[in-house]
Amino acid sequence: MSSETFTTAMFLIAAIISAGVLINAVFPVIYTLSGTISSSSHKVDERLSTDVKIVTTYASGGSDEARIWLKNIGTGRISDASIRQADVFLGAQGDFVRLGLVSGAPALNQWTYEILEDTNNYWDPGETLYIQAKTDKIPAKGDVVYFQFVLPTGLSRSTTFTASD
Repeated sequence: MSSETFTTAMFLIAAIISAGVLINAVFPVIYTLSGTISSSSHKVDERLSTDVKIVTTYASGGSDEARIWLKNIGTGRISDASIRQADVFLGAQGDFVRLGLVSGAPALNQWTYEILEDTNNYWDPGETLYIQAKTDKIPAKGDVVYFQFVLPTGLSRSTTFTASD
């Protein structure tokens, strides 16, 4: 009888130790996975709530200037820092260039922006972003102009339109 008790006690101790080792091995992995899943779902939510529409465009090959108005039609606001990190491409279709951001009036191959109706330094839903750009890649009157706006989140909007004078 005492040998059965001793054997049962040994099995019980081995089971408890095994459970402890298993918990110590599995718990950190579960904790890491939950953080990764949470981070991924936040990024997906941010992408789904961000949407932009190009409202209207104008470009002049004579003055090498373009003006583009974009509307935030999503449910999330876009930070000023995100707009500053955006990529802007402009030029003739198949012959365009990435422009550099500046404050003040843009020189050749540069762009600047203003959030119209801005009250808080965010591009809120319903607000309009006005982009003014300058490049010698804008074609002559009647030719096709290509414009693309890409936010750091990966949201991309592009359009083609006809150049004026």
